[in-house]
Amino acid sequence: MIETIIFNGKEYPKFQGEGFAAKFAFPFAKEILKGAGVDVGCNRLEWSFPGSFPVDPVIDPNYNAMSLPRNFEDADGKWDYIFSSHCLEHVPDWTKTLNYWRTMLKDGGVLFLYLPHYSQEYWRTWNNQKHIHNLHPFVMKDYFEFTQWSKVFVSENDLNNSFYVVVQK
Repeated sequence: MIETIIFNGKEYPKFQGEGFAAKFAFPFAKEILKGAGVDVGCNRLEWSFPGSFPVDPVIDPNYNAMSLPRNFEDADGKWDYIFSSHCLEHVPDWTKTLNYWRTMLKDGGVLFLYLPHYSQEYWRTWNNQKHIHNLHPFVMKDYFEFTQWSKVFVSENDLNNSFYVVVQK
């Protein structure tokens, strides 16, 4: 039996209200992300992308979305990748955050985002006060193309009512 929850008269899979959405993105991310990287907003050590440096103020108050650690294995302190799942909708200024993350990636580095899709009504800002932004695939694609990232891949919603953004610096 598929366990579900009801919100505004619509049925959703129960796991959408339990956290750790990143687990759905991990198989795809493992195919793309190589080298040294960070997982921004993972919330718990056990929820961080395997092999990444976990960045979340719950884990270490010295680091957050606007204060990433340096990669001490790189002369410039930059990372091969940044992975982030269901975090960007919580930051005060998502474009400022993405602009900062770009400075923390090596040339050719990869940014991998897994974001809540508007199709899940509970995740909209007026229903979930923890979310500051309603992000949408076409907005993310437009932003990354306008800011001249390369290899811009943006999906539509998946069965977790989330979507992927994978771009290269």
